[in-house]
Amino acid sequence: MAYLLDANVFIVAKRLYYGFDVCRAFWYWPVFSVEKVEEDVMSLGDVQSEWARRVRSGGSFLSTDPSLVPSTSAVTSWARAQNYEPEAVNTFLQVADCYLEAQAHSGGQAVVTHEVPSGSICTIKIPSTCIGLGIKTMPPFQMQRRAPTRFVLGAAS
Repeated sequence: MAYLLDANVFIVAKRLYYGFDVCRAFWYWPVFSVEKVEEDVMSLGDVQSEWARRVRSGGSFLSTDPSLVPSTSAVTSWARAQNYEPEAVNTFLQVADCYLEAQAHSGGQAVVTHEVPSGSICTIKIPSTCIGLGIKTMPPFQMQRRAPTRFVLGAAS
């Protein structure tokens, strides 16, 4: 199964457990997301932004193309048909989450995020949309166990 990572996976990994100085292997692992997530990471203006620039040419961040139109419509229609506040829907349709879910819906990938479903009508969370559209979603460590990922210790460099 292919995985698409939410921006929070990259941000939390860097800040908490896979810092560039602690586990460089995570940042060389072939991960994928969408251009809107790349924009979020690039806006940080730090070492993570530099990493995103380096991996950009390797196709790690998938571009939005015309084949996504039906899936984007499905995500948009789902969000509008729920009982969310209009502002929550408008925000959702402008942020990376909508594009991430449209890509996963179109390509059959799983969305990896730290978010959890929420009953709030003030914000649309990734797992809620994924459940509503039948898109697989999971937290990062579940993905790593399924991938499987092995970050092996070696000599310090």
